[in-house]
Amino acid sequence: MSGRFSAADYAAASLALRPRGPVWPDDPTSVQATTLAALSASLARSDADAVALLVDAFPFTTLDLLPEWEASLGLPDPCAGPSPTIGQRQAQVRARFIGGGGLSRSRYIAFAAALGFTITITVFSPFRVERNRIGDPLASDDWAFAWGVNVVTNFGGLSTDVLLCELQSVAPADTTVFILSSASGFAPSYRFNDARNSQYL
Repeated sequence: MSGRFSAADYAAASLALRPRGPVWPDDPTSVQATTLAALSASLARSDADAVALLVDAFPFTTLDLLPEWEASLGLPDPCAGPSPTIGQRQAQVRARFIGGGGLSRSRYIAFAAALGFTITITVFSPFRVERNRIGDPLASDDWAFAWGVNVVTNFGGLSTDVLLCELQSVAPADTTVFILSSASGFAPSYRFNDARNSQYL
């Protein structure tokens, strides 16, 4: 990444700041000028590193500071497998960074979006006489603590197994999360017809 100023800019500034007099020649090929030009390359590198640090300090664009961001957010974890790509690691950092706090549906939808998924969430409730109808699943009380994820689109390239693992890591400990339906090309962990049976809890 380039800095705000080039080596030539720093060399010109250094030459302009010299005192005036016969021992300070304006000749660009003089020893003084060539020495300042050589030293200016180091200043240009420091400038570029400072600009890169601003990019790396932001978790959505970090590269060189990715290990530090991962350590701060409890990563890496086994969700993305033993050898995740840089893009997968960055996606996990984004998700963990914005995914903290809250138990709302919108929080988990935003968390999935940071991983590269558009999802909807289905919640369940136990079967109740006079509230449910004939044909509704005979769900036990355990289903009050279960919620299903419908993957609408996958624009990040991660598998739904990674999504499920990440959601389980941030979901309340007393709840069960599973995939109801998935975008084309990614096999869900559960199908809705199977999930009606409480043995999957």
